[in-house]
Amino acid sequence: MTAEHTTKQRHPLAGKTMSGAEMIIQVLVDEGVDTIFGYSGGAILPTYDAIFRYNAAHKRSEQVRLIVPANEQGAGFMAAGYARASGRVGCFIVTSGPGATNTVTPIRDCAADSVPVVLICGQVPCAAIGTDAFQEAPVFNIMSSCAKHVFLVKEPGELEAVARTAFEIARTGRPGPVVIDVPKDVQNAAGVFQGGGLLNLRGYHDRMAALAAARVSREQAKAFYEMLARSDRPLIYAGGGVISANAARELRAFSQAFNIPVVTTLTGIGSVDTTSELSLHMLGMHGTAHANYAVEDCDFLITIGARFDDRVAGKVSDFAPRAKYIAHIDIDAAEIGKVKAAQWVFVGDAKTALADLCAYGKHFKKDFTKWVRHIRELKREHPMNYDREASLILPYYVIQCLNEITRGDAIITTGVGQHQMWSAQYFDFHQPRSWITSGSMGTMGFGLPAAIGAKTACPDRTVIDVDGDGSMRMNLGELETVTTYDIPVKIMLMNNLGDGMVRQWQRLYFGKRFSGTDKSLHKKDFVKTAQADGFEFARRLDDKSKVKQMLRDFVAFKGPAFLEVMIDQEAGVYPMVGPGMSYREMITGDYINKREEETPSPPPEEVIDMTKIPDLF
Repeated sequence: MTAEHTTKQRHPLAGKTMSGAEMIIQVLVDEGVDTIFGYSGGAILPTYDAIFRYNAAHKRSEQVRLIVPANEQGAGFMAAGYARASGRVGCFIVTSGPGATNTVTPIRDCAADSVPVVLICGQVPCAAIGTDAFQEAPVFNIMSSCAKHVFLVKEPGELEAVARTAFEIARTGRPGPVVIDVPKDVQNAAGVFQGGGLLNLRGYHDRMAALAAARVSREQAKAFYEMLARSDRPLIYAGGGVISANAARELRAFSQAFNIPVVTTLTGIGSVDTTSELSLHMLGMHGTAHANYAVEDCDFLITIGARFDDRVAGKVSDFAPRAKYIAHIDIDAAEIGKVKAAQWVFVGDAKTALADLCAYGKHFKKDFTKWVRHIRELKREHPMNYDREASLILPYYVIQCLNEITRGDAIITTGVGQHQMWSAQYFDFHQPRSWITSGSMGTMGFGLPAAIGAKTACPDRTVIDVDGDGSMRMNLGELETVTTYDIPVKIMLMNNLGDGMVRQWQRLYFGKRFSGTDKSLHKKDFVKTAQADGFEFARRLDDKSKVKQMLRDFVAFKGPAFLEVMIDQEAGVYPMVGPGMSYREMITGDYINKREEETPSPPPEEVIDMTKIPDLF
């Protein structure tokens, strides 16, 4: 591989002799990295030493912050939380062998949710690779099936260009994780710092150039608006790709311009203001009943940055059964037609596509008031609900009370399980990048380290990790990381003494045989654990009458705060669409109104004089 030198202005350090480790740190600084998450070890010592020496040579405002977690997995999720909250590339650095293998889960998690991070791993010296040397692992082989791209750098002269290229690959196209495996001797090798340049990856650069240049053509726009003109019940289905593309503003403008309601995936939450009249919130397995009913009723499904995931589409053949047309916008051509066929497609940037469609359609007129009125009625007839007279503390009530305090302005992170779904259902979000959760991989233990990363990226935002007792145990050691660095995150643990989501499935589908999911005999005292880790605010809440005041105290506390809430062990997540089932088979529980009657047929198609459509353009 050869390097392309693309910088127009000469780097002030160009021509200076540096070690490979020093080059790595300088490239990170050049790429805007202000925080590194990671754990040291023998094979990465030269790079950690370079961090120390870089910071010693610079004033505090120019230093790179280093946050050392309890476990390398925690470092990966911190980098992911940083990237998801900020939109910038997260960075973490670990040693070889077990240090690297501990990061496989966060790398796969980032790939599954299209999160841009760069992982730098130490590796044994080049001559020792393949000899089963101490703390050696085949990182390239392991990570190749998990990451967007992996580099094993054996030539010191390529290290600088590889590091810069890693950031470019992570952030461009469909974002994702990039891994750089750097042998210890390459870190120690001296070379001349170039101050710029990327690897000559012609195929990748050509594809990225084509994606950057992709625009909705006049003919494509005409075809889109012909379908919209023939539609009476259009619905936008927005996914995490809208967040990744920073296209929330364009999505909102498009939705409002044409009065089209929006449903979002789990990772698409925040792409529209959840309190908007046109927002139906989340669809899918645990989506709101009114969102799923809207999908059942729509006749034109406009899919943006989403991929018809199994937790959304369920029984694919019955998904959006009355949709005469499906449009699909995605930056990854591999997602087009993979699960569900579409009549109109655009492969490219969602932000650009929506702006183009808005521009082409500025003279398009059609009144969807009747459909919006129907949406309003769905929301009124089938709202989220629960037993409001219960004597035990119900999780829905807790989150509603917390939502009244945060007013939709906090960054919420979660682990995975029932607490994740309750949070998705009952919190409001006014802005994108305020909801941070492990979507596709569903990784327990994600919430706490992700909150640390998010708060580091956005120090002026309130950051709350809503967690479950099962997820909390997975990365419990990161409680100490919070207090070590005095990161003022708020951690609300909803404890139902078990793996609630799995228990719910066992209750519904496995004859209430709670194999391996009952944690009521566990002796863990989470409050004492938090106190032992230095939390000055560490309390347990088990009295429903004290919920509101305790939550106010929890959020108002100036430093890190930990609150354990003992919730009803039998509380379930509803609605629920069973695996492989259609939305018509949705279970709504005892307190959410189910639509018993047959889904209404769409109204007669409006007769459109198609000869007038070209005049719009």
